[in-house]
Amino acid sequence: MKSLSRPTIAAFAVLALFVVITGAVIAGAGAFAATADTPPTATPQTPGPAPVLVELFTSEGCSSCPPADSMLAKLDSMQPVAGAQVIVLEEHVDYWNHDGWTDKYSSSAITDRQNEYKSRFKLNDVYTPEMVVDGDTQFNGSDPKAAVHAIEEARGKPKVQVKISAFSIDGKAAHLHIDAASLPATLGVRKADVYVAVALDHAESQVSKGENKGRDLKHVAVALAVTKVGTANDQGFSRDVVVKLPSAVDVANLRVIAFVQKGDAGAVLGSALLPAK
Repeated sequence: MKSLSRPTIAAFAVLALFVVITGAVIAGAGAFAATADTPPTATPQTPGPAPVLVELFTSEGCSSCPPADSMLAKLDSMQPVAGAQVIVLEEHVDYWNHDGWTDKYSSSAITDRQNEYKSRFKLNDVYTPEMVVDGDTQFNGSDPKAAVHAIEEARGKPKVQVKISAFSIDGKAAHLHIDAASLPATLGVRKADVYVAVALDHAESQVSKGENKGRDLKHVAVALAVTKVGTANDQGFSRDVVVKLPSAVDVANLRVIAFVQKGDAGAVLGSALLPAK
């Protein structure tokens, strides 16, 4: 495992650059918005903005990660790319749990998921912060230009429509219904995995040890569980599912993400968000 360089003035300059870039994207959205009533021809199954899943692998024990966490929050709140619904998911790995600080949001399951991407992208090692867009491209999670470019690329690809309904919490389990449209032959895949991610809408930590000692870290869309719940095929997917949670949680502070992904951590074919109430 490895970390990118510690945050410096240059890192904060990157964040400032992100604001400039997103402002430019928003300013240039008029031409696209003028045709918003007509679904993009590249995504006939999903009227309106195309959902794009943006995953960030991060850790409270990594001093390079707070700028990336902040950038993810901006992507979530600003929705900077016209024609795209950016669905963010912050995933905390556990290999930074040293130097006296244990990230309470981390899990070995998230580390396993990142290792699947390491194999998929043929990387030498895992690292933080790593951003993955629609399972199709990965880069330094603090790079705003790469993020905007990847989202712009992802929005134009065909999407499988996904829907979340009947969500409720019962103790340490989430109950919900997931529907996914059939996989068209044009996608070149006969089956794909269906995942549900239950995440804290927002979270905050006062870090007292480790590389981020003394920092107040704020998070959005923090994954509590990312669970494979079934397989979609040319008949689609429709099922009531149950997702186990690590602890009892406040349902008002939860968001739920469902997505369809090719096997072996492949491309994400479609996603949906159920926001916090």
